[in-house]
Amino acid sequence: MPATAPSHQPRRRRSTSRLLVAAATVVTAGALAAAALPASASTGGNGRGNDGQGQGHGHGRYQDIQLLSFNDLHGNLEPPAGSSGRVTEIQPDGTTETVDAGGVEYLATHLREARKGNRYSITAAGGDMVGASPLLSGLFHDEPTIEALNQLDLDVTSVGNHEFDEGARELARLQNGGCHPTEGCYTDKTFKGADFPYLAANVLEEKTKKPILKPYWVWKQNGVKVGFIGVTLEGTPGIVSAEGVKGLTFKDEVETINKYAKELQRQGVKSIVALIHEGGFPASSSYNYDCDSPGAGDGVSGPIVDIARNITPQVDALVTGHTHNAYVCTIPDPAGNPRTVTSASSFGRLYTDTTLTYDRATGDIARTSVKSANHVVTRDVPKAPDMTRLIDRWNTLAAPIGNRPVGYVTADINRDGTESPLGDLIADAQLAYGKEQDPETDLALMNPGGIRAPLTYAASGAEGDGVVTYAEAFTVQPFANTVNLKDYTGAQLIQVLKEQVSGPNEAAPKVLQISSGLTYTLDLTKSGADRVVTDSIRLNGAPVDENATYRVASNSFLAGGGDGFTTLGEGTNESVGADDLAAFEQYLTANSSAGSPLAPPAADRITVVR
Repeated sequence: MPATAPSHQPRRRRSTSRLLVAAATVVTAGALAAAALPASASTGGNGRGNDGQGQGHGHGRYQDIQLLSFNDLHGNLEPPAGSSGRVTEIQPDGTTETVDAGGVEYLATHLREARKGNRYSITAAGGDMVGASPLLSGLFHDEPTIEALNQLDLDVTSVGNHEFDEGARELARLQNGGCHPTEGCYTDKTFKGADFPYLAANVLEEKTKKPILKPYWVWKQNGVKVGFIGVTLEGTPGIVSAEGVKGLTFKDEVETINKYAKELQRQGVKSIVALIHEGGFPASSSYNYDCDSPGAGDGVSGPIVDIARNITPQVDALVTGHTHNAYVCTIPDPAGNPRTVTSASSFGRLYTDTTLTYDRATGDIARTSVKSANHVVTRDVPKAPDMTRLIDRWNTLAAPIGNRPVGYVTADINRDGTESPLGDLIADAQLAYGKEQDPETDLALMNPGGIRAPLTYAASGAEGDGVVTYAEAFTVQPFANTVNLKDYTGAQLIQVLKEQVSGPNEAAPKVLQISSGLTYTLDLTKSGADRVVTDSIRLNGAPVDENATYRVASNSFLAGGGDGFTTLGEGTNESVGADDLAAFEQYLTANSSAGSPLAPPAADRITVVR
């Protein structure tokens, strides 16, 4: 596609009845106090425009623009289960509470209510709208999610790494429409694709050196112009299967954004927002934590900090994602001026409402007046009827497959923690599958990022408490990886464990989930590879022999060296097995029943020293 994008007129918003219940709201970043606007631009009330009435911006020189944003939806149309469907909220007395959140029926209601009274409203997203999706969407290659986003009136999104799970050709189909190339049409209507642009400024075709999709998009209304540049993290090839990024090059996020910011400026677009599928790590897991305490951006760390500090001051705000965290911070730009950086957690549990004050005289955003807050997508509001109809329609197609029982559990099996009960369960399932294929299989390793949701005891439908359905198992492992077997020396196995906390994984460790029989100590008081205590590594009680050969089961993503585990890519004598979900299902069925359900593993294989 061309490297330039035409401007786009905002669609007419669908009318909705006025709601009696307002969204839960906690302001997490106030106005930047570096300077004040002229008296003619002063705001009243909440500082947002009010359709030409009262004291809000909207007359004369200054115009408030509402930017609603979210990220990392991952096809979660129905309310996510367990901890994936809750957010943590700091109370006025300093205590914390959890709030049930998420579900596209509620997200639609909250967004539509938030838009009321805001004639200048844009809805944008920070990538990973699809991929690693629950069965309701994943079974149909995420067509249901694109339909839902169309109905949500999403205006624009960046690509994320998961948009490449099925490759660039499938991403192009989600953008442009058409039935699936092998499975065909799921309904009597041809899939029409997204009516919002996916932006991929830093994703280039290797042959043409041009972006595979539009690099930017310009929103226009009544003389007001706002440009959006969309990028995904440069490290996407390391966290996506090799087939998904074949023929593509991923460029530096800062260099790319700065390049297109100059291009937009040359076109007279001076108000610019960057949509960046890369993020940070706030000091608190509470969505309303003040990450500007004690100073601007002091409460957030991670890749987004360096990115934000180096993106040109021509960019007025950053909408980010990828880490599934919630924050609204002001990180200084290269000129030392605070700039708003936001992220709305994941799975549709939050949305961000940002007010950008547009100066008609300069065509730029008055950044000292930017206000932003994350809001909970609570479930105490009416469901959006059109979203309910959409979910019901696709559920009718998915139900015969998704409702089939595959196992039974005694309690929630969670994926939280350095070592998780669910991680142990999946690793044990892959070890059992590996031993069926080759009795010499010694152990299994599972990447934590491949575990997308917990197994919950409470029924998700009519199946009854404690029953694990195929849909629930699919939500846990939706990637359709295969279980592969490879040989490694003991020295290589030790190196694999050290790669969890060194190299590209040093700043944000990726601790592999391990099968029964493998034990070791992880000393987090040390740094780098030394955090894995070599002398503590045991397999079935015996030290790992550096010169011996070990047969290891892992999913195809890890076996290919994904997530920074380059040594896993160096294994020999590879055997490619069946789908990892099939191995998980087989293990659940073989090891549990209604009369003898499976208890959560103890998660005591890794001894963590803090």
